[in-house]
Amino acid sequence: MSDDIAGRRTVDVVAFGIVTSAILLFTATGSVIGPNVVRALMGESPGPDQFILNAFLLNIAIIIFGWSRYRELNAELAERTREEAAARRLAETDPLTGFLNRRSFGMRADVMIAKAREGGRAMALMMIDLDNFKQVNDFNGHAAGDQLLRQCAARIREVVPVGSAIARIGGDEFAIAIEYAPAQSGHIDRIAEVLLKQLARTMRVGDTTADITGSLGLASTARRHRGAEPADAQALLEYADVAMYHAKHQGRNSFCWFEPQMAEELHLRTELEDKIRRGIPAGEFVPYYERQMDLGTGRLCGFEMLARWQSPDLGLVSPDIFIPIAEDIGAIAELSEELIRQALQDAKSWPRELTLSVNISPLQLRDPWFAQKLLKLLVESSFPAERLEIEITESCLHQNVGQVRSLLTSLKNQGISVSLDDFGTGFSSLAQLRNLPFDHMKIDRSFIERIDTDRNAATIVRGIAMLGEGLRLPITAEGIANVHVLNELRKLGPVKGQGHYFGAPRPASGLGEWINAETAPHGESAPSGPAGPDRPPRTLDLETTTSNENRRSGRA
Repeated sequence: MSDDIAGRRTVDVVAFGIVTSAILLFTATGSVIGPNVVRALMGESPGPDQFILNAFLLNIAIIIFGWSRYRELNAELAERTREEAAARRLAETDPLTGFLNRRSFGMRADVMIAKAREGGRAMALMMIDLDNFKQVNDFNGHAAGDQLLRQCAARIREVVPVGSAIARIGGDEFAIAIEYAPAQSGHIDRIAEVLLKQLARTMRVGDTTADITGSLGLASTARRHRGAEPADAQALLEYADVAMYHAKHQGRNSFCWFEPQMAEELHLRTELEDKIRRGIPAGEFVPYYERQMDLGTGRLCGFEMLARWQSPDLGLVSPDIFIPIAEDIGAIAELSEELIRQALQDAKSWPRELTLSVNISPLQLRDPWFAQKLLKLLVESSFPAERLEIEITESCLHQNVGQVRSLLTSLKNQGISVSLDDFGTGFSSLAQLRNLPFDHMKIDRSFIERIDTDRNAATIVRGIAMLGEGLRLPITAEGIANVHVLNELRKLGPVKGQGHYFGAPRPASGLGEWINAETAPHGESAPSGPAGPDRPPRTLDLETTTSNENRRSGRA
């Protein structure tokens, strides 16, 4: 209790003492005046002494005033206590969720750590970051974002054991401290699994639904980190935060326990983020081009622009590394616009029949001004809109179909072609294919690469080709690696294709050979072998294994 409240307590006691003294004096004087008043009424005496009567009446006034003041002071004290309790709650809790805030959580967690050590127990600290929360918040407004956070908080509260400390320590980040027996770390794993499962359930936000997931990091006092002394709450928060980002970068909707090497990986990632931010204005990111061929005639149709990073410190960095990072740090739009600007300038010198394809990040489609920005780049470069094709992935269709339709329609009206990229890997519906203004479909390389060896892949590719024919959407096959795949694709009818069979991607300075070959007489209907001894330059690769997504050519 504060000193001020203690002072108010002293004033209350004094007031109560004054009232008590007045009552005692009232009793004493009343015992003298009472009999005199009775005898005066009976005519037996002249009445009470005037001085004593005045003292008696004064006591009555003091009692009335003192009691009234005593009640007012008590009411004032109670109100002040409530106000200070409310102020303490505001200082220690998050008003939106009712959880602790970062400051109070640290103090509570330190107390829990000390108590757990005394009892031979351990404390685990969880950090949860909501995936895709910013997307929901941007699309639906901050009120919808607040509603979503409250629902997430309710689900967390349902899962976390009684006696645990829960805090909201950032916009969409939560921290949880749980005491447990050191031999039962599996119990913490199960809590983490249930938390992620509950957060992944569809939530109702206003008139719409939202699907989000969580990335969860774990650290514990039962694990010694870096050979240091037992960790306090601040150290555990840092460890859990590193583990949480590791889980996010490993695919999200998962959890990870902190390991010392994770901090080193985070340091490397931080360096990459800084180099990316500095590399964009420095012109370190350059476009490479992959040939797109008409498989029936063997002629060059155009080029797809692919992103490459020529870092002065790291060499040629794989796009599988820098594109996800650029998206995470919000630099993908600036990076993509710079690459498109360079590509438009390069493509101006190509023959008029050659087209330029560029990939658009899902994050760019959230920008309501993206169409205007792209048209501005076309005007600046004096590049014909009908020679430009943008490619978007299926994942873009599940974010805000109305906004995507409006944006694509705006681009189509200016003459720009639109292609649905990586078809077959997402969840596009026939209704979306029919209603959205696509001009082409590109079959994902994961099917094309196995078309000559995998019967199921071949069946899927034939089905997509038939679907494209029915919808009057020309088909492009990605990832053609050998002549056997090429021969299988030729059986599908008019199809365009691209892949390393036709040569590895080249910078603009290396396209002359390919373009000049188109002006020479064509003997074969299609190339019979790879186009020259192209080999990809040295790349920086931070991962030992490569997923199907990472085998893509690195589109920006």
